[in-house]
Amino acid sequence: MLSRRGFFLTCGGCAVAASAGSLGGRRALAGGAPRAFPARFWKKLPGKRVECQLCPKHCQVDDRERGFCGVRENRGGEYFTLVWGQPCAVHVDPIEKKPFFHFRPGSRAFSIATAGCNMECKCCQNWDISQSRPEDVDFHFMPPDEVVAMAKGYGACVTFTYSEPIVFLEYCIDTAKAAHKAGVAATMVTGGSGEAAPMQEVLEHLDAIKVDLKGFDEDYYRRLCKGELKPVLKTLEVIARSGVWLELVHLCIPGQNDGEKEIRAMCRWVKGHLGRDVPLHFTRFHPEYQMKNVPPTPNATLIRCREIGMAEGLRFVYTGNVPGLSGEDTICPSCGKTVVARRGFELEGMHIKNGRCEFCGFGIPGVWS
Repeated sequence: MLSRRGFFLTCGGCAVAASAGSLGGRRALAGGAPRAFPARFWKKLPGKRVECQLCPKHCQVDDRERGFCGVRENRGGEYFTLVWGQPCAVHVDPIEKKPFFHFRPGSRAFSIATAGCNMECKCCQNWDISQSRPEDVDFHFMPPDEVVAMAKGYGACVTFTYSEPIVFLEYCIDTAKAAHKAGVAATMVTGGSGEAAPMQEVLEHLDAIKVDLKGFDEDYYRRLCKGELKPVLKTLEVIARSGVWLELVHLCIPGQNDGEKEIRAMCRWVKGHLGRDVPLHFTRFHPEYQMKNVPPTPNATLIRCREIGMAEGLRFVYTGNVPGLSGEDTICPSCGKTVVARRGFELEGMHIKNGRCEFCGFGIPGVWS
C-alpha cells in the first residue's frame, strides 16, 4: 500500500512508480490544495453550522471547520468533500489480500484510497493516509470513469480500501455506479462505522464488502479506535439483509481483543445475526503506529480463535497474515475436502465448479465467477 511518499501501480511482480510524478500523463498534486465537491448526507444547522449524517459521530461543524475525519469541510453553511476523485493510494492487489476468500479467488483488485478516517485505531497500518488531511498527501485527480477504465485494463474489480471508504462515500458510490455500467465489479473494505441510510445506498452498487470487526467490546472500540461497537454491528445487519457478499476480519491483538470469552461471544453473534456461512478471518497483528510495543500475535492464538469459531458453528473460519499456517484453505462442509487451496495471497488449487464442490456437489457460498 502506498504512502504519501509514493504513488504506484503494481501488477504481479512489476511496479511503475509515479511519486509526485505522472500517472496517465498528469502530475500528482504533492501537498497541494484539494478540490472541493458538494458533500451528501448532512443537514443545515442555525448560524451556518452543519451536522454530518454520514457516520455515528454526527459531527456538528462550524463555518470553515472540518469534521473528525478531516476531509469534509463547512464553507459558509454548505458542506463539501475534499477527496472526491482524489485518491492518494492506488494498487493492483490479489483479491486474497483484502482479504476476500469467497469472492473470485485468484482475481485482482484495483485498490484506491483517499486520505481520512472516522476512527483512529492505534494499530492502524495505513495511519500515514488514514490520519492525514487531504492537503498533506500526494494525490491525483482520478474521476470514476478513469478508475473503472484502469481497473478494466488490469482485469480487476474496483476496491475501496486502505483508509476508510465511508469518509469518501460519494466517490465510492459514483465509481461503483460507473463500474457496473462497464461490467466491472465493485468491492469495499471498511470498518463498518457508517449510518444505515448512506450504507444502504452504497450497498446497492457493491458486489462484495469486507468489514473489520475490530473487537467485541465497547471499551475496546473507545480505547483503541475512538469508535463504537454498536453502530458496526448495526451496519453488519444492514449488509446481511442486502444480499451483498460479506466477509469479516478480526485482527487479533495480544491481550486486547483475543480473550476466549470475547471471541466466543463474537462468533455466536455472527452465527445468530449474520449466518453460519459468513467467512470470518482471524488475522495476525504486526506492531504498528501507536502499538509498536505490542508483540505480534502468536500462531497458537490464531489457531485457537479459529477452533472457537468452528466449534460455535461457523462453517468458514480462516487464519491470516501467516502464510502456511493451517486455516488458509476453504474446506467443503459436506465431504471435508479442500476446495480452495491457498498459501498467503497465492491460489494453489481450485475445486469449485458452478458454485459447487467438485468432489461431492455441495454448494459453497460465495461469488466464484
